[in-house]
Amino acid sequence: MTTRIVIAEDEAIIRLDLKETLIDEGYDVVGEAGRGDQAVELVRELEPQLAILDIKMPGMDGLAAAEVITGENLAAVLILTAFSQRELIEQARDAGAMAYLVKPFQRSELVPAIELALGRFQELRALQEKATDLEDRLESRKSIDRAKGVLMDQHGLSENDAFSFLQKTAMSARSTMRAIADDVVAGEISP
Repeated sequence: MTTRIVIAEDEAIIRLDLKETLIDEGYDVVGEAGRGDQAVELVRELEPQLAILDIKMPGMDGLAAAEVITGENLAAVLILTAFSQRELIEQARDAGAMAYLVKPFQRSELVPAIELALGRFQELRALQEKATDLEDRLESRKSIDRAKGVLMDQHGLSENDAFSFLQKTAMSARSTMRAIADDVVAGEISP
């Protein structure tokens, strides 16, 4: 699958050159903008894998756009700018940029920067999904433990019998143990 990219650069000549370079390298440029706010809207609408943003643009600048795009977990962000001051690089990092490239850039520098940004973004998404899954598991475990406590205290079941009740009830109701546990705690289900 071809990588879909939105580019935001206020200088039309640079934007056109960048677009041609990206197409020559096998990328699919699905949207172009001259302002950061337009870039954010294009990313939301077109769902690219990568947004390449200049820092200095009218309206919303590239750093603010990067913050919105990464904050909403919409796409990887590569900052492409003429400025190489350490302060701007740190601001780009803090805004969630996955890579930073200084203009004028060489074509040989662009592809590695893109692939690095995409790889980092995929790793970040995988970690976020894993954290969400672990959080869900922990919440399920807490619900089941609370329900076992209710079954043991209010109905005199042993811990094994309480767990077995939750398991069997979930299977017969074609539900999750967490949902049954929540119902037990709410007093909607009892043995």
